[in-house]
Order: sequence, then structure tokens, then C-alpha cells
Amino acid sequence: MVASEIRALFAVAARPEVVSLAGGMPYVSALPLDEVGRMVGDLVARNGAEVLQYASAQGDPVLRERICEVMALEGVQASADDVVVTVGAQQALDLVTRIFVDPGDVVLAEAPSYVGALGTFASYQADVVHVPLDEGGLIPAALRETLERLRREGRTVKFLYTVPTFQNPAGVTLTTARRAQILEIAAEYDVLIIEDNPYGLLGFDGDPMRALRADDAERVVYLGSFSKTIASGLRVGWVLAPHAVRAKLVLAAESAILCPSSFSQLAVREYLTTQPWREQIKDFRELYRERRDAMLESLDAFMPEGCTWTRPAGGFFVWLTLPEGLDAKAMAPRALAERVAYVPGTGFYADGDGRRHMRISYCYPEPHRIREGVRRLAGVVEQEIRLRDTFGGVEHQRSPGGVHTPGPDTV
Repeated sequence: MVASEIRALFAVAARPEVVSLAGGMPYVSALPLDEVGRMVGDLVARNGAEVLQYASAQGDPVLRERICEVMALEGVQASADDVVVTVGAQQALDLVTRIFVDPGDVVLAEAPSYVGALGTFASYQADVVHVPLDEGGLIPAALRETLERLRREGRTVKFLYTVPTFQNPAGVTLTTARRAQILEIAAEYDVLIIEDNPYGLLGFDGDPMRALRADDAERVVYLGSFSKTIASGLRVGWVLAPHAVRAKLVLAAESAILCPSSFSQLAVREYLTTQPWREQIKDFRELYRERRDAMLESLDAFMPEGCTWTRPAGGFFVWLTLPEGLDAKAMAPRALAERVAYVPGTGFYADGDGRRHMRISYCYPEPHRIREGVRRLAGVVEQEIRLRDTFGGVEHQRSPGGVHTPGPDTV
């Protein structure tokens, strides 16, 4: 476990004069907080002895049934008996890795990949092998090529980790055709898939995409979370796994935390039972769509030639690529001096690659703050281009060793 080199920078980014395009924090102020407050107060008043008591390691049975109803929106048909409630999806990822990975085992992950996953894999001494993605998500041909090479080398691949829908950090989505191909390749090479899907209900157009788990109940372990669709501070996530794996997950959860918070679980259960949560998700989608549009319009208006970026159809993030010779990690302190913050791309690669890239987030700032932040960022990039043209560009080298653990500003 390695401390993040950029965490100190984001202590500065929290200052009000800085526009932070860094954190993946949901805009919880959009919740009906008065109503939620009354709901929680009534819950404690009526059921305090249960709400404030220990619970089972697998999680509240009624909440697990509600979770199955949520997953059904993505085509997943599941039994509540195969759901394990966790302290956010991050703990779910930790438990799955603990069960499957021995030191030196290979874990496949998208390039770039979620920084919290990379930190977990490193803590269990996995060897992360990246598979590239593009605008259509993970590239099936690259996955097959990587698996074939590893098979020739006699190396054990424990699972493929993927965020197929509105990916963190790239914002791209795995196409329907590629989803079928990825499942076929995984079956051919007998590889487990860990599908991490915190953003799946936050698409801006049409119905939710069909989850990978909906089409392969035995090979796909599904990780979900209420952090983005209700509130991240509740820390309620879950794992849906084949029955034999579920039993191991419960044992691992018992040893890690004894049981998840009864208070948080029952608050989510009550919210899903009594509140119009589907309508609230629609409100979140419209709010994030407006902010996505503000970011893309600002990038089009302000960013200098040579910069490219993804155009997400949902979720929280845009992945920006700088012109040749620029280094997003080296540029980050200078951006903070201009009162704008982002996450350098190096945190999203296990091998320290990604120096030309950055993740910028539109989920938390108001649209006018997003526009101002992008304007400031574009000015920093323009200055870096002038320096490159005068003194020469930066030769990008991969950073030696270590995956940086995430803080709340980088999730």
C-alpha cells in the first residue's frame, strides 16, 4: 500500500477559490434532504432496537430483495440469497480479490482503470495486466491477444475487472456487440469477470444498458453501489455472485467487518420502500446531463488544438488527452496555482503510464463553475504548449513501482 502523491494537492483543491474537476462526488444536495431526514428519524423512532444493533454478515434480507429489484432494471434476474451487502462497492472489490487472488496471480484490467481497484489489486500482490479500451469500451481483439499470450507464458489469470458502463475514468461504454464478444472470450479461456457497475442507471439517453451479469450468471460477479444513486456517505454496496462464491464472500465479510452497518442498510431499505427512488434517479440523470453538456461545450470552446476527449453518455467523467510532449502529472501543481484541479492519468494505470491523460469530472460543480474551471484549465494547457514549443516536450517514462491508494477526491 502506497500513499498517493497527489493527495496533498487535493487538500488545496478543496479550497473554495479552486474549481475542482477532480472528485467523483455525487451531488447529494439534489436529494429531498428534509424528507430523507424525516424518514431516518421515523426509522430510528420506530425500529431503533434493530437499526442500532448488529446484523448478519450477508446483509438485511429485505434490502437484498430490493437490490434485486434495482438490478432487474439492467436485465439481471437474481435471488436475494446470492446477494451480499457490503460497505460500498469498494469493500465488495476487496472481498472478491481476497477470495480469488494469490500473490503473483494475473488480474486483467482495462487501460485506464479505476484507481481504487488498482490499489486493491496491489495490496493483494496481484500482477495487473492492462487491456486497452477505446470509444467503444474494452477491445475484444486485444483481450483475446492478451489471454493467448498469457496462456503461452503459463500464467494464471484469476479474473477480468471491468467497468463496462460509463467507465471510470474514461467515461466510455462497452457496446452491446462487444459485450457478447467479451462473454464469449471469457468462456473460451475460462476467465471470471468482475463487473463493477456503480453508474449503470445514470445514463443520459434511453433505458439502462443490459448488464454483463444478465447474460452469464455463472461467470460474472456483479458489484453494485448506492453511492451514486442515493448517497455515498451511507456506504452501502453489494456483490451478486454464484452461490458457491457467495458463501465464501460471507465468510470473508465476517472476518473483515463482522457485519455491515445496520443503520445504513435499513436507511437504504426504507428509502427504496417509501421514497420515489426511480424519479429521483431521473432527476440525477437530468442534473448530470446538464453538467456533462456544460463541460463538453466548454472543452469545445476553450481547449487548444491537439487536445482530445471522450464524450460520455452517462456517469461522471471525461478522459482528456493532452498534445504530445505534455505531462498532466507535472502540470497539476501549476493548474492548482491557476485555481483548477483534476486527476492526472498516471493514477489509473498500474505501470505508471498515462502521463498525457487526465480525468476531469462534471458531477459536483455547478455548470457555471464547470465552464470557469475548463477555461482556467485550457489556459494552463496553452501555457504548457508554449513552453514545449520553446524548450522541447517532456519524454514520458513510466513511473517505477507502486499503485497509489485513492482518497475521497479521486474515487
